[in-house]
Amino acid sequence: MMLVCILFWIFVPSCCLSASNFTGNSSDAGNHFITPLLLVSFDGFRADYLKQYKFPNLQKFFSDGVLVEQIKNVFITKTFPNHYSIVTGLYAESHGILANSMYDPTVNKTFSLQSSFDPFWWNDATPIWVSLQQKGFKTAAAMWPGTDVKIHNMTSTYHMHYNKLMTFQQRVDNVTKLLSDGTVKFAALYYEEPDHFGHIYGPDNTTEMTKVLKQVDDNIGYLIEKLNETNLWNTINTIITSDHGMTQCSQQRIIQLDKCINNSSYTLVDSGPVAAILPLNISLVYSKLKNCHPNMKAYLKNDLPDRLHYKASPRVQPIILIADEGWLIVQSGGIDHLGDHGYDNDLPSMHPFLAAHGPAFRKGYKHSTMNIVDIYPLMCHLLEMQEMPNNGSFSHAKCLLSSQWCVSLPEVLGIVIGVLMLLTALTCLIILTKKRAAPSQRPFARLELQEDDDDDPLLD
Repeated sequence: MMLVCILFWIFVPSCCLSASNFTGNSSDAGNHFITPLLLVSFDGFRADYLKQYKFPNLQKFFSDGVLVEQIKNVFITKTFPNHYSIVTGLYAESHGILANSMYDPTVNKTFSLQSSFDPFWWNDATPIWVSLQQKGFKTAAAMWPGTDVKIHNMTSTYHMHYNKLMTFQQRVDNVTKLLSDGTVKFAALYYEEPDHFGHIYGPDNTTEMTKVLKQVDDNIGYLIEKLNETNLWNTINTIITSDHGMTQCSQQRIIQLDKCINNSSYTLVDSGPVAAILPLNISLVYSKLKNCHPNMKAYLKNDLPDRLHYKASPRVQPIILIADEGWLIVQSGGIDHLGDHGYDNDLPSMHPFLAAHGPAFRKGYKHSTMNIVDIYPLMCHLLEMQEMPNNGSFSHAKCLLSSQWCVSLPEVLGIVIGVLMLLTALTCLIILTKKRAAPSQRPFARLELQEDDDDDPLLD
């Protein structure tokens, strides 16, 4: 009975806290104060840059907060799909932004970075800023993908079209002003480095990457300075993350489709680490591509691995080609860059990181990994709002928060084993104590016999 009570005490608090996270989100956020949230993305910040380079300002940021050493992103590991997954909690096949270049056969439309403002492509999901605005709050964005599109008839309340000439400092100044005067409850900021330099030089060029990563860290230093200057450092929650990593490419690792098939038999919708093929004849084209190159796998749409979560959309083309890490798929010719991303999301080189700071987060805490789709339910919890249907789980992120009771499975097993050992020891001690305290029956038995023996002769 004692063991049952102890195990009940160990497990019930965890269950109760976990359940309350979901029911609590349903309360009306307008009835009480909500701590504002700032979300910042540095495009192409590979997780293991943290181990290879020095980041004094980023170190300062997460040493007073939390660090998730690796974030597993969604396939394909490109900018638009993963930025939309961060703010919707959905896999690409569910939110509809499958790549930076797409074709939808149901409406005969093509998507590219230059023609990304059509809400048609984005309306399969509801990003967090739309949900907040539907509740009556205002939001701000500095070039976060999708925030300048009328998704469900709403852009972010305050937004900027992408302009690479606008400095990081200018973007920070804009959003911190709106946060500090209480105008907005949520702001999202996007910055294109270190992705841009990573593409040009590749992540293996330590000389050039040292330069750009120092600039990134300096920018984080400016962000910290500005948050302190505007009294936001300890009063708002801030998340810094990224969309994907980067891997080294080479002119010697090119897969040219023209060597395997006539380009008149298909349309190349997208190319690079992953190629999307719209064939005139599916079986014929697939038969020529499936053995095209030893460093490339060809899949019919329905045969794509389930773990990729990349086939439940009409925008996925009938044939998908996936190159091995470091290889690139082109129709012909070569490449003009030495770094790329978009590969299998199981590859560590594709993983970004996450750091967070603010009143909701623990101090000096490190977590090994979580999924990029888990960021959305975390943000919904922070903003005290109901989640839209999503593929993430708050339970994967709750350990980052100071308010959450969080024990891992190994820790639970350790506690249970420790309790069992303690109970066993106590039981043995009690048994031994009882044995020592119990009076011996033999001396009294002998006395009784002696008394009987003494009486017998008298009776004679």
